[in-house]
Amino acid sequence: MNIVILAAGQGKRMHSNLPKVLHPVAGKPLAGHVIDNARQLAPEKLIVVHGHGGDVVRATLAAPDICWAEQAQQLGTGHALAQALPQLASSAQTLVLYGDVPLTTPATLQRLLHAGRDALAILTVDLADPTGYGRIVRDERGEVCRIVEQKDASEAEKAIREVNTGIMAIPTARLADWLGRLKNDNAQGEYYLTDIVALAVAEGLPVRTAQPDGEWEVLGVNSKVQLAELERQHQRNIAAGLLVAGVRLADPARIDVRGELRHGRDVAIDVGCVFEGVVELGDAVEIGPYCVLRNVRVGAGTRIAAFCHCEDAVIGADGVIGPYARLRPGAELGPEVHVGNFVEIKKSRIGAQSKANHLAYIGDAEIGQRVNVGAGTITCNYDGVNKHKTVIEDDAFIGSDTQLVAPVTVGRGATLGAGTTLTKNAPADALTVTRVKQTTLVGWQRPRKGGK
Repeated sequence: MNIVILAAGQGKRMHSNLPKVLHPVAGKPLAGHVIDNARQLAPEKLIVVHGHGGDVVRATLAAPDICWAEQAQQLGTGHALAQALPQLASSAQTLVLYGDVPLTTPATLQRLLHAGRDALAILTVDLADPTGYGRIVRDERGEVCRIVEQKDASEAEKAIREVNTGIMAIPTARLADWLGRLKNDNAQGEYYLTDIVALAVAEGLPVRTAQPDGEWEVLGVNSKVQLAELERQHQRNIAAGLLVAGVRLADPARIDVRGELRHGRDVAIDVGCVFEGVVELGDAVEIGPYCVLRNVRVGAGTRIAAFCHCEDAVIGADGVIGPYARLRPGAELGPEVHVGNFVEIKKSRIGAQSKANHLAYIGDAEIGQRVNVGAGTITCNYDGVNKHKTVIEDDAFIGSDTQLVAPVTVGRGATLGAGTTLTKNAPADALTVTRVKQTTLVGWQRPRKGGK
C-alpha cells in the first residue's frame, strides 16, 4: 500500500507565516498526526507532497520513512497527487490523506482500504450542513456516479447531504491514466482529484464508499477558529478515553493532553491541568488544579497540589508536592518526599522522607534521606562560569535562610543553624553556625523625616 499525504496548501485564512499543516493540535503539527495515523497502517511507501513553506515542512516533519514530492504550483488536488506518481508502487492501493485532517482513525482508514479492494473507494460523511463540501452524486440504483464541488453544483445537487471528505483508496495501476485525463474547466481552474470518480464509472470500475465513526474524524482546518474547534474535539476524545479507563476528571472539558498520558488505577485529575510529552501517573496519584507536567513520572500515592510545574522529573511514591512548586529537568525525588510552596529543584536527587517545605532553591545537589531543608535555603551552585555540586548526607538538618556555597558537603546528621552561609564542609553530627555577634545599641534612634 502507498500512502500519499497532500500537504502543499498555504492556508491563507490562517493569517500566519507558518505553513497550515504545521499548526499544532495537542502540541503536535496537524500533519504530524496524519503521519502517525498513516504509520499504523504499515505502508510500503509514505509520501508527503509539500509546497508552500516546503523547506520548513520538510525540516519539521523529516523522518527516515518519509519520501517527499514537491508541488511547486498549487493547481489542485489532482495535480498534487500527480507529483507523487513516479514514487508509487503500481501494484498496490494508494491511500490519499490530507495534512490538515488529523483525526481520522486507523480503524476508519482500514475500512476504506477494505472497501477499495478491486474498486475506487471514497470516505464520505453525511452532514446536516454540507455547505462548502463536494457532494456525492448517486444514480437511480444508489451507485456513486460522480462528485460535484460546491461552486459547480446545481441547486438540487447542493441539497445532497452526503459529502466527499477527499480521502480515497485508489487502484494505483489506473492512476497515471486518470490523472493525465483531468481537466481544469471548473470554477476554481484546478485539477480536481475527485474527477477520477466519473472516469472510474465510465470504465465500469465499482466506486464504493465507507464512512467514519464520527464527523470529527474528517474535520479539516482552514482557519484559527477551526483549529481551536479541532483542538477541543481532540481533547474531548482524550478525556472520554481517560474516563472509560477509570481516571477521575473533575471536569472533562478542562484538561489538555499534548502527548501521551499513561496512568494506573484510581488516578484523579483536577481542572486546568496540562500534560505534555510522556507523563506517567502511578496508582492513586492526585493532581491538583492548574498543574503543568511535561515528561514526568509520578509514583503511586503521590499528591501534587495546585499550580505546580514539573518538567523532565521523577517523583517517587507517596510524595507531597506543592502548591506552587517547580521541578525542573533532572529533579529526582525518592519516596515520601515533601516539596512545598515556592520551592524550586533542578538537577538534584532527594532521598526518601526528606523535606523542603518552604521557599527554597535546590540545584545541582545530592540530598540524602530524612533531611530537613529549612525555609529560605538556597544552594549557591553557580559561580558565574561553572556549576558546582552540594552534598547533604542522611539525617542532616538545614536551618532557615541558609546558603550552601558549592562545592560543599554537609555530613550525616549535621545541623546548620539558621542564617548560616556555609563555605566549608560541615562535619557529621555537629552544629555548624556562621553568624556575626549580636549587638544592641541602647538609645539609638532611627532617622526621622522632617516636617513639611
